[in-house]
Amino acid sequence: MSTSLQQRFRAWIAAPAYPWVTGGALTAGAVAELIAFPGSVTTTVGVLVSSASLMWRRSFPPVAVLTVAAGLLGFAGDVNLYVSIMASGLIGCYTLGRNRVLHPVVTVAGFALGALCVNLVHINTWSRMELPVPALWEKGSLSLFAEAFLLTVVIFGAVMMGDAVRSREESRNERNLAQAQLIAMERQQAAEAERAAIARELHDIVSHSVSMIAVQAESATYTTPGLTPEARDGFQQIAATARSSMAELRRLLGVLRTSQGDTALTAPQPTLDHLPELVEQHRAVGGTAELKITGERVALPAAWELSAYRITQEALTNARKHAPGARTVVEIDYGAAADRLLTLRIRDDGPGPGTSAGSGPGVGHGLTGMRERAALVGGRLSAGSGPEGGFLVEAELPWGSG
Repeated sequence: MSTSLQQRFRAWIAAPAYPWVTGGALTAGAVAELIAFPGSVTTTVGVLVSSASLMWRRSFPPVAVLTVAAGLLGFAGDVNLYVSIMASGLIGCYTLGRNRVLHPVVTVAGFALGALCVNLVHINTWSRMELPVPALWEKGSLSLFAEAFLLTVVIFGAVMMGDAVRSREESRNERNLAQAQLIAMERQQAAEAERAAIARELHDIVSHSVSMIAVQAESATYTTPGLTPEARDGFQQIAATARSSMAELRRLLGVLRTSQGDTALTAPQPTLDHLPELVEQHRAVGGTAELKITGERVALPAAWELSAYRITQEALTNARKHAPGARTVVEIDYGAAADRLLTLRIRDDGPGPGTSAGSGPGVGHGLTGMRERAALVGGRLSAGSGPEGGFLVEAELPWGSG
């Protein structure tokens, strides 16, 4: 059988209609066989129930117990073995082993006992038919139980075949699962290697330049003659900002170099408690900023605290970049305890979007990053012209599910 034919055959067997088609066809054959060779009422009922019950063998595998039992009952009602009984009995035993409705030993032992009962009924029938039947204690009486032995062998073979198919499929599934886990592990290792490569690139490209800024700004306070106190403080602020950037860069590199299972960072992540320092840094580089906090301070989950801090940090950076000298107001509203909603509003009185800043509202990596941070915690963020002009960033971060 070619591969394509095997695939079609397996697809047909796996189809939902397969048990109904085969069970219906077997039932139709049983009816035709009963018409051609009528039997007793017990045999007729046993043959029809045994065949028809196979239509439910996939949706309810335990029905196969009824299939085999009805087949044995039908065989007990007549000394002749109907082909339909033999076929349905084999399929029923296979189904019980395939789905392991009962332990194979229990299944075989139970139906072997049933086969012995059928054999005893037949021995009694042979005696009433005045056939030469030796007494159980006479020589050659064991041959009377050849029927039970043969039925037990057939039942054993069908059940074991079904159990073997089940075991093979379980082994295949376990092998596929192990292979999938291996592929996932290889992908994770490749991702970690890529993250390590990115960390090295960041270190080589960025850290050197930032550290040079810190060194040159700090040394300029000593090597540049005639500096005013304001200029000296400005150089010190540049150096302090560069060192702070280096600390955050090292923390970022630590995250990139850390495997997924290791979440320890080299330093704590910033929270809303660090907003005053952030606003002070904005003022130190020439910006005008005001921080307004309403509502009672509550400890939010770490992801919410970090997202709110980063959104505010990015909004202040955009204000310095696109509206230098503008007055910026940072408003934090913790809301009522029942609301469980954190609201951020960062607005400036600058020229607004679409001016010399160079881009309209919603354009740029900074705004995209802020929206992604808000969406990460189930919130939303809007950015654009404020009601009184300037630029407004407003974010709502619900933390009730955190």
